[in-house]
Amino acid sequence: MTPFPFRLIFVRHGETAYNSENRLQGQRDVPLDARGRDQASAIGKTLRARLGEEIDRLEAAGAFVASPLKRARETMELARAAMGLPPKRYRLDPALKELSFGEWEGLTWAEVKARDPKLVTARRADKWNFAPPGGESYAMLAGRLKPWLASLAGDDFIVSHGGVARAFMTLIAGVPPEIAAEAPIAQGRAIVFDKGRYEWIG
Repeated sequence: MTPFPFRLIFVRHGETAYNSENRLQGQRDVPLDARGRDQASAIGKTLRARLGEEIDRLEAAGAFVASPLKRARETMELARAAMGLPPKRYRLDPALKELSFGEWEGLTWAEVKARDPKLVTARRADKWNFAPPGGESYAMLAGRLKPWLASLAGDDFIVSHGGVARAFMTLIAGVPPEIAAEAPIAQGRAIVFDKGRYEWIG
């Protein structure tokens, strides 16, 4: 398999009230909370300090893109401001939306377990391929992202979601799907995908 040819700086959006409540947000348009706003600014400062020349090169190429969901847009704008860049100069792409949790969106995991215990057991058995009622699996999300990755013409700075990061781990870095599906994706940190590998920053 030919290694993915471009370098991607990936930032997961900052914390939201849904995150702090262990509530499934999926494609619900939930804003950042105060901690999430602080995380977004902090990772922007960290990336400016660590990757300053690369940030400027990506900016000159117009290579900043975010999920259209509010938490990703807010994270991008706060991070760009912290990097000394115009906050709103970036693209949106719907392919970068989080996977949908369907009928489970808005519920806490405790509520999901009480409502659909058999489906929760099925999800544990094959997390990558399991789709909630009316929602998407990680496999479906990866299928949505594969043509998007193939369409890229150069390096990019991306603000998106935890599910998207897990799909990228498999599609770009060759992480086995069953491992990627369980990978913790931190908020307030960045992942750099490069030469078929990935590393955390922040």
